[in-house]
Amino acid sequence: MNEKIHMYRNKIREYWSKRTRNQQLLIIGGALLLLVFIVLLIFFSIRTNYAPLYNDLPVEETGQIKETLDSRGIPSEVTDDGTAILVPRESVDQLKVELAAEGVPQSGSIGYEDFQEQLGFGMTENEFSVMEKATLETELGNLMQSMDGVSQADVMVTLPEETVWVSDEPEESNASIVLTLSGGYQLDQENVQALYHLAARSIPELPVDNITITDQQANQYHYEDHGTIDGTQQAYDQQREISRTVESDLQQQLQQMLGTMMGQNKVMVSVTTDIDFTQETREEELVEPVDEEQMEGIEISAESIIETYEGEEVPEEGVAGTGEDDIANYPGVAAGEDGDYERVEERVNSDVNRIHRQIQESPYKLRDLGIQVVVEPPDPEDMLSLPTETVDNIEEILETVVTTSIDDTYLEDMEDGDITDKIFVSAQPFMGNMETEEEPESAGIPAWVYLLALGILAAIVAIVFLSRRNRYVINDEEVEEARVPLEDIPKEDHSLEGEQRQRLERLAKEKPEEFSKLLRTWLSDD
Repeated sequence: MNEKIHMYRNKIREYWSKRTRNQQLLIIGGALLLLVFIVLLIFFSIRTNYAPLYNDLPVEETGQIKETLDSRGIPSEVTDDGTAILVPRESVDQLKVELAAEGVPQSGSIGYEDFQEQLGFGMTENEFSVMEKATLETELGNLMQSMDGVSQADVMVTLPEETVWVSDEPEESNASIVLTLSGGYQLDQENVQALYHLAARSIPELPVDNITITDQQANQYHYEDHGTIDGTQQAYDQQREISRTVESDLQQQLQQMLGTMMGQNKVMVSVTTDIDFTQETREEELVEPVDEEQMEGIEISAESIIETYEGEEVPEEGVAGTGEDDIANYPGVAAGEDGDYERVEERVNSDVNRIHRQIQESPYKLRDLGIQVVVEPPDPEDMLSLPTETVDNIEEILETVVTTSIDDTYLEDMEDGDITDKIFVSAQPFMGNMETEEEPESAGIPAWVYLLALGILAAIVAIVFLSRRNRYVINDEEVEEARVPLEDIPKEDHSLEGEQRQRLERLAKEKPEEFSKLLRTWLSDD
């Protein structure tokens, strides 16, 4: 084992001694660059890159968010005197969505690091405004795309213009958002509230009322506030919101069902409702028989009395049938005759059902419903390409929806013809369909990887350049060394003495012992 180590060490020394100084420096430099590259790679791989989650927060709210993150086991850092909080870069988008669903933060705004990196010197105010608006739209759209079911989000923001005039009411921003949802996916109210919170906290001076969110099928999503409603205007807003919610739910269900039959871009549904918001609270005291058929109550107690008598009849005074209180022509009873009688008396105590009801009616009832459906035929230029059976099937589906949606109180007064009048199906060519193109997702490679790759490329170019330069220097030295002996070599002598001299020189180089013997022989001969 030691011999092998000694052998390899000798080979390395021999190899190293045969290298020129420039080659040795080149090898040392390459090894150092490789070592630096490995160290940097390990450093950037294990280092946690932090990015701002929220900026400009009150200190109290920063502490609450910090406590929430710590309870989830997520590392975080507090900067800017406790007004900003940093989290790992790969967790920023997910945390923004999760915390926004919980209504966090209550104040402050979401920071956008990319916008700060793009700032440069010499930028005009108009360029700054355009870049700020574009960055807000792009970053907010990318943030919403991280939610489940949202494949694309297009955001249009209108920021308030700065003015020198003093106003009691600050100007507000507006935002319109169009979502491209994955096939068949429906947003619930929790997701809708999360989207509204993301937009309101990301854009300055943007209240929830100034946000409009729709999907690729023109379905509008509204923000529902579950707080108490006081006042006539607030009650009206709540009722209007309920109407829009009912219409939107019915429209989405019909759009999805009919879209599955005909194609999502082949059908358009519109729903209108008439809702009765009359609320009624009443108490009822009802008395009902237990047996409704016999109209009898339930027997609680019963008593039966039977009285019988047999024996001599007691004679009655006066003439039978002639008394003042007697009935004429009624035969009297002869004195001294035997007689008997029987009396039966039954007493039954019954009770009935006594019902006490406290009834509070539903806060709203669907009083009327109208559904309009426009279907594009398979061949838009041929209206007959849509079979009549398909239209009839759609009408039957809509009639079923109407009968199951309208409250029974109002449905009893309707006839079949009235229900048919509440639906409308038309076959029309669509002038344009909403088509969406899915953009490829970015690779998400951090910027430091590009910088590291650029540094490695520069190092490789420098090594190649130095190697080629050293090679040229070595070649020049070898050429110079080769030229010197060529100038000193005399002209070849092809005479006999010249040939003998060359043989002796070759013998002295190749076989020095024989050459020395030959010299001794010559000297002894002399």
